[in-house]
Parts: sequence; C-alpha cells; structure tokens
Amino acid sequence: MADSLPKTPKELRWVVACKLLRAVLAIGLVAGGATYRWETYRVEQAALQRAVEGARHFASPAVELLNDNLLAGSHGDLTRLVERNQFVGIRIFGTDQRALYETWADIPAALMDVARRQRHDWPRPREDHRHWTDVAGQRIIQVVLPLTDRGGQLSGYLEAVTRLDEAAVQSQRDQIRNSVLTAVLAVLVTAVVLYPLLLAMLRQSTQLTRRLLDANLSLMRSLGNAVAKRDSDTDIHNYRVTYYAVALAESMKLPHADILELVSGAFLHDVGKIGVPDHILLKPGKLTAEEYEVMKRHVHLGVEIVGDNPWLAGSVKIIRCHHERFDGTGYPRGLAGDSIPLIARIFAVADVFDALTSERPYKKPLPLVEALRIMNESSPQHFDPQIMAHFNTIITSLHAWIAQAGENDHQQQLHDTLSRYFRIEATR
Repeated sequence: MADSLPKTPKELRWVVACKLLRAVLAIGLVAGGATYRWETYRVEQAALQRAVEGARHFASPAVELLNDNLLAGSHGDLTRLVERNQFVGIRIFGTDQRALYETWADIPAALMDVARRQRHDWPRPREDHRHWTDVAGQRIIQVVLPLTDRGGQLSGYLEAVTRLDEAAVQSQRDQIRNSVLTAVLAVLVTAVVLYPLLLAMLRQSTQLTRRLLDANLSLMRSLGNAVAKRDSDTDIHNYRVTYYAVALAESMKLPHADILELVSGAFLHDVGKIGVPDHILLKPGKLTAEEYEVMKRHVHLGVEIVGDNPWLAGSVKIIRCHHERFDGTGYPRGLAGDSIPLIARIFAVADVFDALTSERPYKKPLPLVEALRIMNESSPQHFDPQIMAHFNTIITSLHAWIAQAGENDHQQQLHDTLSRYFRIEATR
C-alpha cells in the first residue's frame, strides 16, 4: 500500500489526472458507443415509422381501387396517388402474393431493381413488414401492408417504396454524430468539474494513509527499541544492524518488497526477548544449558507477538529464522541452506557482525579484521557463503561510517532508509 503512494503534490495531481483521463476515455467510449447505437436505431425507426404511417394513409384508397378498378384495368388513380405522396414506387400484390400492378416515379433503374429483388414477409391483417436497403449513398425503405375489404377479408398486399436521397441520409448521420458528440462532451465536462473534488479527496486520503503508515513505523521502531534498550541499554544496535542488512541486500539487488520485510524484521528480530527473565537476558557470563533453552524461546515469543498484526507480518521470516545456521545446526527448526529465507540469511550476517564489533557489558568490541576472520572461518557452517562474499566487498566502508557516526547520524540514516522504502514523506 505505502509503495504506491505519490510522494509530492505534483505526483499526486499527475496520478489523479491519469486515472481520471483513463476513466473518461473508458466512459466516453461506452457512452459514445451506446449513444451511437441508440441514435442510429431511433433515427432508422423514425424513418421507418414515417414510411409506415404514409403507407397506411395510402392503404384505404388503394384497397378501394384494388377492389373496384384494378381488375378492370384502370390504373390511373393509383398513379395519381403516388404522385401526391412521398413514395417513389407502389406495388400491388394479390392474396396469392403475385404482383398485379406497380408504378414508379422517375428514379434510377438500379433502385427499382433493388426494390424488386427484395423478398418480403407477408404480414397478417393489422401488421406490417418493413425493410431498408442502402444503395449508392441512398436508402430505400420498403413497407408492406395487408389490404382488407370492408368485411375485414384479405384483398391483397400493398408495397410502398420510399427513397431517402444522399442529403437526407447525410442529415441522419449528422444527427447521430451530434448526439454522440454531445454525450462525449457531457462526460468531459463532468470530468473537468469532478477533477478538483477528486484531487481534494485523494489528497486527504493520501495524508491519512501516510499518517497511518507513520504511526505503524513509529510502533515498529518503539517496540524494537524497547527490547534493544532492555537487552543492551541502547537502541543503536537496531539502527546499525538495519543499516548493514539493507546495504547488503541492496548490493545483492533484492526486490523492493523483500527489503521492506528486511527492515521490519531487523527492528523486531529480538522482540520476543520481552518475555525472557532479566536474570537470563542480562546475565554477564555464559548461560547454562537450561538458561539457554529459556533464551531460545524468544523466537517463538516474537512470532506470537507480531503474528496477529498484518502490518508486521513481513518481519516473521527474520524473527523465526535469524538463529538458523546454514548447515542446519541452528534453532528453532534446524533449517539448512536455501530452506532458510533469503532475508533471514542476510540478516544473520549483519546481526552477528554487529554483535562482534559492538561493546556489550560482558565484552569488548572486536576490530573489523578480527570480526571478519571469525565470520569467514565459520561461513560454510553458520552463514551462506555467497552472502558472506558480498558482505566482504562492502563492509569496510560501511564499518568506517558506523565508527565515526553519532546517534543523530544513525537516526537520520534510518529515516532516509524508511523514506526510501516506505515513502513516508507527507504530501502537503
């Protein structure tokens, strides 16, 4: 969660703008597509309905002519009806669906051929059949209606043909385009209006998230430092061992997520020592076998302490495994080799080195060369040899800085590490 937070107001605005732009594009495409389909359907249905209404208006006189005059060969009245309506063609069919008569306005022969080739569904009384065909930029609309006599008996069928020329078709397209543009523009305007509100809400959410993150980090530091002070009367051990471990992990190019777990584990690795009695924890001499068994329980206690906290769950690997040895002789589970988590193997090197080179009530610090000699000699048994090889290449400069750094330097170094990996700088 913390890794994805923007670090500056500019980055925050950029994140909001990008997410809003993606949302606008997606909604605009959906809205535009839906509007296009709806407007296309609406415009086409409106044109068809006008054609149907015109055909129904034409049907009454047509059936009378069909019944009275058509069979007698008088077709002039039908032709005059075509001339007084918006139709470019009329065809009359008998009840057997055979063409009895047709008349056409002055239109290209290709349009008449297209209309004639169209096969129809023959509607029942009070129903209709409608169809359109696009031809060379024009639209032919055909409507078929049943013709019934005064007794309601089927007399035949009327086909009325309407033509929408290029100008009419273009007008329909313009209407559809304008509706789509209006829908998309409405989405864009809404996004512009919502942007400041979304920015303010995200800024507030980000600040609250950062405060929560900072509180969790403070809890982690306080808990780790409390144990360190009880064990060695100083919390500098946690700062140093975290510094060594992170530097070693970075030299090995560990993923960001692994280093996050390494940092929390470094601070909380000995948190279970809270449950170890003082006479054992602070004993200046060597522990007895029974006392050592009590001391080893701090691993299980530490896992129990952080186990129910999801935010501290990443520290469990180090708490549980930082006393395991590469040859399998460590505790609590006797893990060996790669079965020990990588960050625990890295931390073990940093922890032992700091223990050897630090002053404790019961020992003096070892020089760098002596500490490295001891660790390299025990490397195949205690430490991962590859990790130890990396450590040898970086430790001289790290130890030199540690030797001359004061407490404030350690605290600043820790803050820089937390800022780099947890991104706790507040966005104002």
